[in-house]
Amino acid sequence: MAKECVFCRIVSGELPGEVVYQDESFLAFRDVSPQAPTHVLIVPKEHITSLADLTDEQEELAERLVTLARHVAQGEGIAKDGYRLVINCGPEGGQEVPHLHLHLLGGRRLSGRLG
Repeated sequence: MAKECVFCRIVSGELPGEVVYQDESFLAFRDVSPQAPTHVLIVPKEHITSLADLTDEQEELAERLVTLARHVAQGEGIAKDGYRLVINCGPEGGQEVPHLHLHLLGGRRLSGRLG
């Protein structure tokens, strides 16, 4: 855990978060500044700065992150109509919090524009 990382502080319970899913390795919680009616962040509990910092040995973690997003989308009732998954990587990629996280967005028709 990185003491200064806001997501690590949510994982530890030091900061509040509206949790929608949790297991031994991941936490999913609602974004405090949602960009869609459903906007859930899915983070590994282990502090990993970004997707670029994943090692080959952590390949399964990335796979589980995407699979978990599918399950959360089903639980949120947005799987049938569709949703978007976004992972920003690094400052120039739009990553604002230096902790690997996946955005799950849905609940309305999303723009086809990506940037």
